[in-house]
Amino acid sequence: MKNIVKTLTKAMAAVVLISGFSTASAEPLKIGYSDWPGWVAWEVGIEKGWFKEAGVDVKFEWFDYVASMDAFAAGKLDAVGMTNGDALVTGATGAKSVMILMNDYSNGNDMIIAKPGISSIKELKGKKIGVEVGFVGHLLLLNALEKSGMTEKDVTLVNVPTNETPQVLASGDVDAIVAWQPSSSIALNQVPGSKAIYTSADEPGLIYDLYAVSPQSYAARKDDWKKVVKVWYRIVDYIKDPKTTADALKIMSSRVGLSPEVYKPFLKGTKILTLKEAQGFFKKGKGFTSLYGSSKISDDFNVANKVYKKPQDVDSYIDPSITLGM
Repeated sequence: MKNIVKTLTKAMAAVVLISGFSTASAEPLKIGYSDWPGWVAWEVGIEKGWFKEAGVDVKFEWFDYVASMDAFAAGKLDAVGMTNGDALVTGATGAKSVMILMNDYSNGNDMIIAKPGISSIKELKGKKIGVEVGFVGHLLLLNALEKSGMTEKDVTLVNVPTNETPQVLASGDVDAIVAWQPSSSIALNQVPGSKAIYTSADEPGLIYDLYAVSPQSYAARKDDWKKVVKVWYRIVDYIKDPKTTADALKIMSSRVGLSPEVYKPFLKGTKILTLKEAQGFFKKGKGFTSLYGSSKISDDFNVANKVYKKPQDVDSYIDPSITLGM
């Protein structure tokens, strides 16, 4: 009798265990996205019902950018859109991730905007610059200064949250700011005569925008993530096809409460990558033309600016297998 009870108990435990796994696998993938053209683009696939067609259950959750990273770090999301540099920051502070999908690189949307009368980086010598220290705009600024034969010591940095930079430039408290869309566009509109004197288009690959997945979710549901990536490239094709670009732009602009006409330049300043382009950037190499090289530069920047203490193992943050296997 004891043996029968023992056998039944084991069987029941197995059923509960299997049921638990089934429930877990039935949970939708929770994906965070925020107001950046390369991530707003997901809205096309959401509205068209392409994830359901692909047989993958997803739940997209809209956040402000920093809040999306906080939610990921808190374990509330399976994946989130981040720059490669911010993925390293998030990982170094306790929430490791794996970058599996390369959406785009910034192609002009990140800008150094100077007040009227300043038309070059060299003219910023001895001037005040509003920038969110330790974030990707700071890296853009350092790169611009280096190209002009200058260093951070030649200017005075004023630490300003990116979404507040337009107001700070308008106040006259600084001579220039570093911001990305939509803040950069707001600044240009609020300060007549201001101009972008350096942008991410001057250094392609400095800022890659990607999707980073928790290692646990990636290991448990890699087949589902493959389906998500396939839907992404269906979205890319839809955006780039001249026959459907207008519809894609309408869907994307509606998500952020703008007209297609106003939103169109934002899309132009974002180099959304085709599959072939992404495959090229996913290959190992040095410098900005490789995700690996760009991320190493970001890692060096983060350590130098005491964003975190120890260099990160960049390779462990990147898994190109899904993209390269398509």
